[in-house]
Amino acid sequence: MLLGAAAAWPLAAHAQQTGRLPTIGFLGQSTSANWTEWTAAFVQRLRELNWVAGQNLAIEYRWAEGRSERLAAFAAEFVRLKVDVVVTGGSGALAAKQATSTIPIVFAVAVDPVGSGMVASLARPGGNVTGLSIQSSDLAGKRLELLREVFPGLRRVAIIANVAYSGAVLEIVRCRQRPASSASTSMCSKSGAPRISRPRLARSRAACRRSMCVPTRWSMPTTRINTLAVGARLPTIHAFRDFLAAEGFLSYGPNNAELFRRAGDYVDKILRGAKPADLPVEQPIKFELAINLTTAHALGLTIPQAVLQRADRVIQ
Repeated sequence: MLLGAAAAWPLAAHAQQTGRLPTIGFLGQSTSANWTEWTAAFVQRLRELNWVAGQNLAIEYRWAEGRSERLAAFAAEFVRLKVDVVVTGGSGALAAKQATSTIPIVFAVAVDPVGSGMVASLARPGGNVTGLSIQSSDLAGKRLELLREVFPGLRRVAIIANVAYSGAVLEIVRCRQRPASSASTSMCSKSGAPRISRPRLARSRAACRRSMCVPTRWSMPTTRINTLAVGARLPTIHAFRDFLAAEGFLSYGPNNAELFRRAGDYVDKILRGAKPADLPVEQPIKFELAINLTTAHALGLTIPQAVLQRADRVIQ
């Protein structure tokens, strides 16, 4: 851990002098199964940078399983373990920042790192936190446009989100700020994960007529949301392709595996002496449109050919 005069030392050299391996505290908001691809991409990038777990590096994994209270507990545990850097996502980074102002924190994905107070600015993060912003709130309008292409008669959209999460609230605000071309699209429902049920989704469908259910927080129980939504005949759109495997319908957003891979570069620089305050927050360089045709068939939906041709990934 960086403390006092040791802050100027590369962490790897400091760890060698103390007789312990540099240690990463990896904090996942969901379950290890949901993060398999992302974790693998992160570890592979570290290996390419000559950091091999069990040889010259240690990684402590903790999984919150969608329970926000566990994030704070695990963050506190990492502080007690004196890990050299914490790697996590947006809400995990907030919990880690509340637990320590000295241990470097790298978020592989974050909806609004500036608005949520994690960093001072993208160019100059300041403090002990940096990472990658997924621009999810900025893409909210694009997802609405995609829905309107698939459903020209779309009238209202149901958003399912944890309103205690600042990123989800910002995305809702951005949806409501769409220009006149999307004015007929509005919100009819928003709730936290504990309140999601089949009757509630059925009522949303009745209220919204032909509505879309749009989960905005990536650590919510997406499999449950999608299963219930299909049962209520509500198509869904997501920020991440990874959620389409659980009966999701559409997704538009960055490639999470690539973001976790790039998080490995941040960790490498920090272990070699860089300070998070001096590492600008990066943003995605590519966005993917993915379509789950299996779910479309289950819902009795036909995807316009123009949309299919633009898809980066089609699941059949």
